[in-house]
Amino acid sequence: MRYSSQRSGAVKKAVVLFLFSISSIVVLAQRKSVQELLGFPKNAKLLIVHADDLGVTHSENAASVSALEKGSVNSASIMVPCPWFPEIAAYARLHPEKDFGLHITLTSEWKYYKWGPVTPLANVPGLVNKSGFLYASVDSVVQNASATEVEEEIRSQVKRAVQFGIHPTHLDAHMYAIHHNLGFLKSYLKVGHEFDIPVFVYRQVESALHINLDTVVSNRDIIVDTILTAEVENFKAGMSNFYTAGIKNLKPGITYLILHTAYDDAEMQAVTIEHEGWGAAWRQKDYNFFTSRKCAKLLKKNNIYLVTWRQIKDRLSQKNGL
Repeated sequence: MRYSSQRSGAVKKAVVLFLFSISSIVVLAQRKSVQELLGFPKNAKLLIVHADDLGVTHSENAASVSALEKGSVNSASIMVPCPWFPEIAAYARLHPEKDFGLHITLTSEWKYYKWGPVTPLANVPGLVNKSGFLYASVDSVVQNASATEVEEEIRSQVKRAVQFGIHPTHLDAHMYAIHHNLGFLKSYLKVGHEFDIPVFVYRQVESALHINLDTVVSNRDIIVDTILTAEVENFKAGMSNFYTAGIKNLKPGITYLILHTAYDDAEMQAVTIEHEGWGAAWRQKDYNFFTSRKCAKLLKKNNIYLVTWRQIKDRLSQKNGL
């Protein structure tokens, strides 16, 4: 997940909405904090270490699986339309205990490496350019696609994932394309409801769309306090320094730490050519830090508990007798 130029700063207040067809969740949320619902002390510092963009390349898949198995990464999301989706889907199918969500993808941003929608092109003409690929920019998606087309493509991506044996623990949005149009956002929430999958929404959408989120979403919410993710300036200043400071300064509540793990190899270099930010070297540095002993020690020293989307969803279901 990469953030648009409209987003300033690396640490953002956010809302993660766990949207189920369970009206009693709000009652539980009013009585207890998220930490308490998960069985932690009220002032506990909880962290989801989340890798985006799985499925985009073999390099991304291999590094992310390694970080999930050997490092501190404990959650990830998969890009269904991408060429290397079948590889990571096969892994997810064989490892159902892993915390895999879907990185809903409406853009194809790299210069030469492209993909189209899961839905047949004839059904979603507004989502594709003249070559039949998804648009490179979020602005082009907003200008050309309808909410109906976006809804159909989101549903197609979820269905394809399920067809391949994935049981998504959450939905999030590649490049935040979903969050730049109210109709898109409503379609996203609708499909999440339809499949009973927790949906990620960030609070800054209120200022971007000039709306009150409380009038758009349901009242079955759990608030996640902070997003922590690197920006171009953080990469230039040193990723290890950025992540170290971020971990040391975590506050009580849930922080959603978003990163991109891949190897700085020929494949990833070719894919990300002439693209500022989130390139092969960037992704290698993410991998290096989150598979390091330094990271593991920092988490332990600062009394941080790693939690997953799956834990939260399962705990809420358990609390409601499901």
